[in-house]
Amino acid sequence: MHAGMRPHALIARPGVRAPAARARVGAMGIDDYGGGAGAHESGVLVVTTNDVPGYRVERVIGEVFGLTVRSRHLGSQIGAGLKSMIGGELKGLTKTLVETRNQAMDRLIEQAKARGGNAVLMMRFDVTDAQDVGTEVCAYGTAVVLVPAST
Repeated sequence: MHAGMRPHALIARPGVRAPAARARVGAMGIDDYGGGAGAHESGVLVVTTNDVPGYRVERVIGEVFGLTVRSRHLGSQIGAGLKSMIGGELKGLTKTLVETRNQAMDRLIEQAKARGGNAVLMMRFDVTDAQDVGTEVCAYGTAVVLVPAST
């Protein structure tokens, strides 16, 4: 959500897209660094806070999550090992992790929407090694139905 956009804009009008960011971070756009690809189009507001100012929780649906496991690519691991010796960002691994987190977010949003939610509160990520073959990323939170506080 960009500055000046009120939270209900995403809730009340699911087809509304946030303005595209123009800034670039490396080879990836700043939009690629969070929120999941479907966050703006879905009508499901995802926040890391307990509440959303101006809204109240009408109904708690419960825990929702989005999970994905990505295998490790041997070539990128070798390149990352060499790069870590000389320092600097591991851009290939950064890109993979961002894509993985966004996929987990998209799945979280799909689950919340399928269960009748229009928001996910207290969203968090958990990232773990999956038995030395890949990386598991889980986005989780509490699906709720938010309504304007005045109703």
